[in-house]
Amino acid sequence: MSTSKTAADGRGAAGRPYHHGDLRRAILGAALDVIAADGPDALSLRDLARRAGVSHAAPAHHFKDRAGLLTAIAAEGFGLLADALREAADLKEAGVRYVRFAREHPAHFQVMFAPGLLRAGDLELTTARALAGDALRVAVTAVPPHSRGGDARLAGVAAWSLAHGFATLLLGHNLDGPVGDRDPEEVFRELAVMLFRDAD
Repeated sequence: MSTSKTAADGRGAAGRPYHHGDLRRAILGAALDVIAADGPDALSLRDLARRAGVSHAAPAHHFKDRAGLLTAIAAEGFGLLADALREAADLKEAGVRYVRFAREHPAHFQVMFAPGLLRAGDLELTTARALAGDALRVAVTAVPPHSRGGDARLAGVAAWSLAHGFATLLLGHNLDGPVGDRDPEEVFRELAVMLFRDAD
């Protein structure tokens, strides 16, 4: 059996059968591990195949190329973020969930906001990104205008900037001194109150 046929029928490098969904998930999981440890620049489809124990052609069969794989990761990340934001009771908690998402999914977070690595027109990505944006807008518009100002769109930019900036600095260990041993989510809640009065 040829290598390409082996990849296409979902068999691993040792001839082990894989269900397509399981193989796709295994490749995504291996990619997330690499990104979390060494960043997206360290990602190689051939290395991922080795890590997942499959033919070197298997990742390309599922994702076509490196950009396709990174786009799938970003789309998954935005979907997870949208779910997290929708569960928030108010804007402050939406910000907390944003920070929590970044801490729990650092590899997704790195890729989601790196447009140069992604296929911009990918339908799955644009849909997931829109859902996350909608969830943030809902949280912002629920805040009374006297607390967020009259321009809800700018208030959304401010809220996103605060949560994203805090999460980025936190993941880069730039807040180790100011945050110390405190719970980062509690620190963020205090910052949110400073920016959005009566945002509960």
